[in-house]
Amino acid sequence: MLSITGFWRDIARRAGGFISPAEVLRLVSPVKALSSVLAYVSRTSEAGFVPDDLERRDPEFIRWVMDMSRWLGEHYFRLRFEGLEHIPGDGPALMVGNHNGGIMPMDAFFTILGVWDRFGPGRVVHPLVHDLIAHDPLAHRLAVRGGALRASQGGGEKALRAGHLALVYPGADLETYRPFWQRHRVELAGRQGFVKLAIREGAPVVPVVSVGTHEQLIVLARGDGLAKLLRTEKWLRTRVVPIVVCVPWGLTIGLLPYVPLPAQTTIAYGAPIRWPGLRPADADDPAVLTRCYAEVVGAMQALLDRLSAGRRPWFGKP
Repeated sequence: MLSITGFWRDIARRAGGFISPAEVLRLVSPVKALSSVLAYVSRTSEAGFVPDDLERRDPEFIRWVMDMSRWLGEHYFRLRFEGLEHIPGDGPALMVGNHNGGIMPMDAFFTILGVWDRFGPGRVVHPLVHDLIAHDPLAHRLAVRGGALRASQGGGEKALRAGHLALVYPGADLETYRPFWQRHRVELAGRQGFVKLAIREGAPVVPVVSVGTHEQLIVLARGDGLAKLLRTEKWLRTRVVPIVVCVPWGLTIGLLPYVPLPAQTTIAYGAPIRWPGLRPADADDPAVLTRCYAEVVGAMQALLDRLSAGRRPWFGKP
């Protein structure tokens, strides 16, 4: 077994094939984060977006990311998994998660890690990501090597039709920046696109809930009113301007990279939800969408209630 020094030396050696030291600094720089936002909002068309390509996924790059995620999970976040047996071993499925932690998507890395460690690299997961990532050259290059697709019906369709797993966080900005005292509430914001996708493709929905990831930074205010005043939904595809407390910036806007607090983290996968009596055409029925959406949210909230019962912030359950 490698020592800690040996492990990270090996990680650094393998990184040479994927990213340079200068690019690492750019990726975590707050200046880079702000410049990426400015580049995105100043775009004049969608021409800069590269079409989703399943073939650009790089298993060796993902192995490198998973090795880092596993080490951080075990040694920093005291990571636990529950319900791994619920992940379908083959065929298409849509994993739907509650989103946490602002722009540092540790919940996504750990959710994919659970699949990777159970099934190996052959069970492909495609996370669906915001267009901001798709528009930034460095972030996009790394994301597509990790199997990421644009968070759209088209990206999800490609993943499911290939027989893979797609990972989506419908609550997106509204959920990942919900105030700290609402961290135990599932908030998918009424976004039913994932239900429509699952029904059209005949794919089961696997609820995935994380607890602890929303304790890695402290969200004081989501900034819904300020976002509405600035009309950020139109030019930034976000309905929030969050105010957070995080390391090392202290009190700041929640769009900067930060060092997550070492909160104990648990990822739980629920039993797949299937609707065998529905046909693809039912995806256009508002009543069906509302009923199926409520079923998924209910299953996720029940999971989150169980995980959070008796939990102490940052320390987990006794």
